[in-house]
Amino acid sequence: MSEEREDTKLKINITIKYGGEEDKIAIKRTTKFAKVFAVAEKKFEKDPGTLKFVLNGDRLRPEETLGDHDIEEDDIIYALLEQRGGVPCLIFA
Repeated sequence: MSEEREDTKLKINITIKYGGEEDKIAIKRTTKFAKVFAVAEKKFEKDPGTLKFVLNGDRLRPEETLGDHDIEEDDIIYALLEQRGGVPCLIFA
């Protein structure tokens, strides 16, 4: 049990990539992604909520943690611009 407790205290290094930039951070497995997302958005100078984060093709949710996913040392999380809304195309004949 103490081994499990020690495991949750250990930090792992991950890389967040956005465009041609990247940011390496060390975080605990129990840290919520919301905190990671806020750090990345600040680093990449984006407004909160404008980026989505993907790992191995799966979108990461703010309420999840590293422990919820099979994230390992030096994994890469990709940050992508979130596309919202749009204008419907109206055709009048």
